[in-house]
Amino acid sequence: MIGPREHINEKERLKELESFSILDTLPDEDYDNLTSIAAQICGTPISLVSLIDNKRQWFKSHHGLGVSETPKEYAFCAHAINENDKVFLIRDAREDERFHDNPLVTADPFVIFYAGIPLVTDEGLPLGTLCVIDHEPKVLNQSQITALKALSVQVMNLLRLRKSKLDQEILINKLESKNHELERFADVAAHDLKSPLYSITSLADLFRKQYSNNIDEEGKNILRLIKESAEKLSSLIEGLLKYSKSEDSLKEEKSKINISTFISGISNLFSSEKNLSINLKSSLESIVANRTALDQILINLVANAIKYNDKEMIEIEIQIDEDENQYKFSVKDNGPGIKKEYQERIFNIFEVLSNSDRYGKTGNGIGLSTVKKVIELLGGTINVKSEIGQGAKFSFTLDK
Repeated sequence: MIGPREHINEKERLKELESFSILDTLPDEDYDNLTSIAAQICGTPISLVSLIDNKRQWFKSHHGLGVSETPKEYAFCAHAINENDKVFLIRDAREDERFHDNPLVTADPFVIFYAGIPLVTDEGLPLGTLCVIDHEPKVLNQSQITALKALSVQVMNLLRLRKSKLDQEILINKLESKNHELERFADVAAHDLKSPLYSITSLADLFRKQYSNNIDEEGKNILRLIKESAEKLSSLIEGLLKYSKSEDSLKEEKSKINISTFISGISNLFSSEKNLSINLKSSLESIVANRTALDQILINLVANAIKYNDKEMIEIEIQIDEDENQYKFSVKDNGPGIKKEYQERIFNIFEVLSNSDRYGKTGNGIGLSTVKKVIELLGGTINVKSEIGQGAKFSFTLDK
């Protein structure tokens, strides 16, 4: 018997084999189907998907054979991987000096005929073989060899698909870990930033009250700008936190929501607005949805309709309908309207169209982008229709 020689790039080959994380995995029907087909086409009792590591050949699939591995020094496949992508054919192992006294030939499983196709990666490194085995001498015709090659390609496709899936899972786990770290950093940074910003705002107010008689108008204006800048930065930090955590609301299970009670709850949040009318228009009594997410969406849309309204009496209409697959919502106001060229841009993060709202404060351009993000993650869409001077109507859908 002559043992197999090591592959010319054995170190790289073993490293490549390890990267597939396939050794010692459970049986897989996809591989078993291919070995079954190979045995039927070639008319052999045994067919194997064999992978060669540094000490053994291990069978990912072993049709017609009761063992899952054999020593590498006895492995026909360890010879076959040195043939690149050529077919390694042994008509009668008893007449071949490399195998005539091999224990796999002289005893069970009595390997007399062998035909193996190397399983070669894109880097040109063989991992093992797809092979067929018989207990008596045999010759394959060209059609059988062609079919065996085609099946070996499918084995490699399965291996590549597995590796790609594993790589994606590793990447996803890394991204999730990174996102968790970023969330923790954002929480800590937001807390550490908001505290001094609140102090700046409070100190600016205190300074103006206690020393107003000693400060000229220019100084008072500077203090006002300091306070406004601190408040704006605090609002921006809060908005970014809400945007980054908007997906958290999606973890909540859907529940039955009484529409009238739900909208009344939202209206109560804005009860301090004296000249405000919020009307509900719906024939539905209840819906089944993610309450937290829907709450977040509608509060943002109603708050925007109030903040940027230019009328003395603010009128808002919330409409809720449904079809077979979706709930349909709209929030309509009697505000100044939105120019057509801005109706897509307003959903972009940090996009601010107005210098200030009805209270003299500047927005941060995060609210509507957060709304759009949540809606799309829930499988819905959002759009706006508006004419200048005739208010705006924000319409969105949520999958049932």
